Amino acid sequence: MQPKNTIKHWASNDRPRERLAAAGAENLSDSELLAILINHGTKEKSAVDLAREILALGNNNLHDLGALSLSQLMKIKGIGLAKAITIAAALELGRRRQKGHMPDKNRVVTAKETADFLKERLKDYQHEVFAVIYLNRSSKIISFDIISEGGISGTVADPRVILKHAIEKNAVALILSHNHPSGSLRPSRADEYLTEKIKQAASLLDIQVLDHVIVSADGYYSFADDGLI
Repeated sequence: MQPKNTIKHWASNDRPRERLAAAGAENLSDSELLAILINHGTKEKSAVDLAREILALGNNNLHDLGALSLSQLMKIKGIGLAKAITIAAALELGRRRQKGHMPDKNRVVTAKETADFLKERLKDYQHEVFAVIYLNRSSKIISFDIISEGGISGTVADPRVILKHAIEKNAVALILSHNHPSGSLRPSRADEYLTEKIKQAASLLDIQVLDHVIVSADGYYSFADDGLI
């Protein structure tokens, strides 16, 4: 027996699916769009009620919501594993759609432009991620690749993997990057050593390492701006 709060039992004007078909997805609220993913509520709450609770868990911000784990979503009564997976998958598709538009349309010249680009792509990671921006001669982004992912305290990047990708993409320059989930922006000795190691190896292939940018919620740090590269 289906719960009374199943969407199909609502008045037609209140059904998110019907509203989407009639008015378009852009005219639905975040909670209505989430309600479509949830499909049905519980005996006590409608799908929209559950959607509002989910949004509140993410501070009513889709960026924050995208950073929640399955277990965090499942803290809401009525959201089981299947619903949590559906929500996480939809948010990941949205994230990939956003990323997919960016690479060959963007140029990064300054450290701030690089940091803005990186913050948008690394903001949902709660652990450290090492990534590389590959550039052509016009400083246009050929590709943005996540090379490795680590734990809360760090990650390791293999210079051979980075340079192999650069050759495959015909990149003439690259920008190294990683996030600091802790908020600290100062590079570690390991960061400095790895940067120098990659820079020396890249120079043998006539590939220039332009910068190494560290980003966090508090801002960014540029090796180039600080004279370390």
